[in-house]
Amino acid sequence: MAARRVSSLLSRSFSASSPFLSRSQGRNLNNGSRIVRRFGTSSAAEEVISPSVQVSYTKLLIDGNFVDAASGKTFPTLDPRTGEVIAHVAEGDAEDINRAVKAARKAFDEGPWPKMTAYERSRVMLRFADLVEKHSEELAALESWDNGKTYEQALTAEIPMVARLFRYYAGWADKIHGLTVPADGNYHVQTLHEPIGVAGQIIPWNFPLLMFAWKVGPALACGNTIVLKTAEQTPLTAFYVGKLFLEAGLPPGVLNIVSGFGATAGASLASHMDVDKLAFTGSTDTGKVILGLAANSNLKPVTLELGGKSPFIVFEDADIDKAVELAHFALFFNQGQCCCAGSRTYVHEKVYDEFVEKAKARALKRVVGDPFKKGIEQGPQVDSKQFEKVMKYIRSGVESNATLECGGGQVGDRGYFIQPTVFSNVKDDMLIAQDEIFGPVQSILKFSDVDEVIKRANDTRYGLAAGVFTKSLDTANRVSRALKAGTVWVNCFDVFDAAIPFGGYKMSGNGREKGIYSLNNYLQVKAVVTPLNNPAWI
Repeated sequence: MAARRVSSLLSRSFSASSPFLSRSQGRNLNNGSRIVRRFGTSSAAEEVISPSVQVSYTKLLIDGNFVDAASGKTFPTLDPRTGEVIAHVAEGDAEDINRAVKAARKAFDEGPWPKMTAYERSRVMLRFADLVEKHSEELAALESWDNGKTYEQALTAEIPMVARLFRYYAGWADKIHGLTVPADGNYHVQTLHEPIGVAGQIIPWNFPLLMFAWKVGPALACGNTIVLKTAEQTPLTAFYVGKLFLEAGLPPGVLNIVSGFGATAGASLASHMDVDKLAFTGSTDTGKVILGLAANSNLKPVTLELGGKSPFIVFEDADIDKAVELAHFALFFNQGQCCCAGSRTYVHEKVYDEFVEKAKARALKRVVGDPFKKGIEQGPQVDSKQFEKVMKYIRSGVESNATLECGGGQVGDRGYFIQPTVFSNVKDDMLIAQDEIFGPVQSILKFSDVDEVIKRANDTRYGLAAGVFTKSLDTANRVSRALKAGTVWVNCFDVFDAAIPFGGYKMSGNGREKGIYSLNNYLQVKAVVTPLNNPAWI
């Protein structure tokens, strides 16, 4: 799939009569609460659409088998539309991490995966990608149900990206090689690129399957074995694709999946002495804890993809209508639950008032409701904790005298739906301009010249991404080089491709996901030096 803005995929419609969607009988949101609507207008009460996909995999995947947690404990995973229980999932803890690491270690040291030809590894990954496509509707339904993202987004954008990522890394599997190095003296010197061993991986809840692919794809291509911990909010799709990997021929113990909580399962994985490498995506505060646990155990290398507060800069020469729509997408995509969201919208003073009015009008048209319903743009936040966090920041914006242009409240009276919210007259020292809100809250700030906006955009502890909207090539080149961010999108936003590296500067993390650079996370480089007797040449 060529690089493209995610929203271009979201323009495809999906059928509400899909075999994986059916109207629930007798269930609605609080007996008629209004949650499927444009948030600023009234509408008829809507029933919750009940996905008919079967929740079949709720146990831990360890050594090729789905097993109960050692403690026998389970925890509920909830439907963010209603707060009701979808299923009870095995609650892994330190003992389960130990079991999973033991299986991964055996699979690496004794099993066939790292000893298999790279071509054979690639064939397993390609078969898995085919199975992802075959089961795309089930996966999309589970992803939407567990997370709250729209079914349309999951089906037409995210699941195809998962398949594409695994095909991309399958292609890399047999192209990983070292070098022959010239050295002073009669020596043959070569470098070997070897798998690092057992990789521990911790993924977040906002893009469960995509983050699974970003982590698992390069690790498998390099010949590693894996222990992956899911986010406790969204464990269902990882178990489903774990089953698909076994079906594709992945040997037992190569991929182990443990659901559980950060303080138990996550901490145990990060501090485990027999885990050789750790990868984490999540908040910056948690990333600090993860890094400390890794350092205080066996000093395992860690890659971190953390938080962001990305600037989206609109210059005076911009096409305002296009800039408004792109800025809207950059912030509100995935309910605002995106680490690279364009959450600081800087607009030049000459076009500021026009931009604010059009941004407000666009937000008022945003359709909020049941993510399984056709035409819905925004579903609920993932859970009550995230809902309350976003509402706290909205109150902070009001209290700090930012202008609340629209939104600011809950949609309906059940579930975790929030009105698309727009603040203007935002100042850099306000919490809504400094902290990662991770919700549908757009903050619009005013600037007057290029030097000023570069300085203000960089004045943050984060450095994950940025957007620049201008017709001037000189402005685009100057600003994109000046911004301290791992990704800069010029006249576009959220363009994700398997080959494009992604990661942050400063407290947005270290290392890169996707592309050729991610392979470095899962390889050791070994130098092999051999004397040459009477060489024909050196």
